Amino acid sequence: MAEETKTTRLELIETRKSIRLAENGHKLLKQKRDVLILEFFKILQKAKDLRSDLNKQIGASFRSLALAEAFDGVLEVEATARSVKSAPGVEVKSKNVMGVNIPEIKGESVSKTLEQRGYPIVASSARIDEAAENFEKTLDLVIQLAESENALKRLIKEIEKTKRRVNALDYVLIPKLRATARYISMRLEEMEREQFMALKTIKAKLEANA
Repeated sequence: MAEETKTTRLELIETRKSIRLAENGHKLLKQKRDVLILEFFKILQKAKDLRSDLNKQIGASFRSLALAEAFDGVLEVEATARSVKSAPGVEVKSKNVMGVNIPEIKGESVSKTLEQRGYPIVASSARIDEAAENFEKTLDLVIQLAESENALKRLIKEIEKTKRRVNALDYVLIPKLRATARYISMRLEEMEREQFMALKTIKAKLEANA
């Protein structure tokens, strides 16, 4: 440090400025980390609820499918499924949370009316209609869960990155800057004492020679 650091008042002023900037950055990064963690746990709870709902809905969907196949026949169910022409789509948008783009996935044409499904209403049964409705609900939950889990992955990645930056400031940069400021301040005090003693010696010699 002694060889690399300039022991001047200007350098001390600049180092103290750097400390203030680093401390402000540290404070902002901690705030960002805390907001991201709160958002993470909020979405995590939502994802847990969605997964629970999805598991229940999958069970209901396959039970209604089994019922339709038992009463109407596997061939009839398959023929009805093949007659559906329009597949659901998804629309992906994003929202910004403290610099992190969180996906918002919306299902398009997932839940349909009897007419929108595309198969002949007269040829189908109430059991097939119920199975179709249950699987539409399943797909809607799958889309919502995909949105939540994708958001969780992005948030955890950003939280880890922010934590590394906070730690780097906390344990490396700020302590190093403070140590530099202390060293410069100490050297300046030593130099002032040396100058004072030198001036005092010169003054004593001048008085002795007068």
